[in-house]
Amino acid sequence: MTSSSDANVSAVFHYRDTASSAVAKNVILLAIGVIINYINGTLVHTFRKHQIFYLNPRYILFIHLVINDMIQLTSSISLFVASYIFYKINASVCCLIITLALFTTSNTPLNLAVMAVECFIAICFPLRHNELCTIKRTYILIGCIWALSSISILADICIALATEPLRLLYSKLLCERNLVFRHPLSTKSQEISSIIYLIGVWITIFYTYLHIIFAAKAAKARNTILLHGFQLLLSMLTYVAHLLIKGLISLFPKNFSEIVFVVYVIVHIFPRLVSPIVYGLRDNTFRRYLKRHLLCAERPGINIEMAPKPMLQYSKPRR
Repeated sequence: MTSSSDANVSAVFHYRDTASSAVAKNVILLAIGVIINYINGTLVHTFRKHQIFYLNPRYILFIHLVINDMIQLTSSISLFVASYIFYKINASVCCLIITLALFTTSNTPLNLAVMAVECFIAICFPLRHNELCTIKRTYILIGCIWALSSISILADICIALATEPLRLLYSKLLCERNLVFRHPLSTKSQEISSIIYLIGVWITIFYTYLHIIFAAKAAKARNTILLHGFQLLLSMLTYVAHLLIKGLISLFPKNFSEIVFVVYVIVHIFPRLVSPIVYGLRDNTFRRYLKRHLLCAERPGINIEMAPKPMLQYSKPRR
């Protein structure tokens, strides 16, 4: 959610890169991106093909997370590769892609926080789950996630339109957030919004996960919850990535390019690999359908539709 020197999702990391280093970084990112998007695309296809998933708010939130990750990954890696091929691109195109990448990057922690609340209700208040977690409310919450993510980004756009000359939109520049949204107010707005999101999401996560851990009796449920927490921790690094980069660069000033690249992969790429494992492959119901699509082994004549089971296997808390 910051610039490349501040861990921007545009990820322009070619400072002092040799040709071999640049090729290696691009090949690694493209390979990872293709693999993750293939798996996520299969998850979306599986969801779309089986109506039972439409009836469970947890699966709806999960597939929204998957689609969001696919958009984020594609836009982020596209900017990365374009920065090496073209170096500078049209400012309007850059602004559009960066805005999309920032939207989806902001969405991930918020979506995970909503999923944590849904899980909290399912485990701690199972009798009220169907009443509180309806399909309509799920889609309303998804709309709220996008609305919250838009606040700081739209503020940056308004500041840029009000303070920058119109010719900037037609110029070519290095596609980084701090070059597109370069006004000091944008930096301040970004810092404030990051602090608010960080505090809000962490309070939500600590409250819900502590209750879930004490309520869940099954070991599998606890393991899944720990994986959820690990994924959320990775996603929350988005808000502090620039501080992490500054700290590492102060310790290893000669490895600037490598540090920014590694932090970018850990903060913006790796969490997108964890999502399908935690929420898709570990879920019995989803995995049953996913195997046929992932291995291209779907048989049209076979129909094993059944009532959806929760994505978390847990024991109900004793009253």
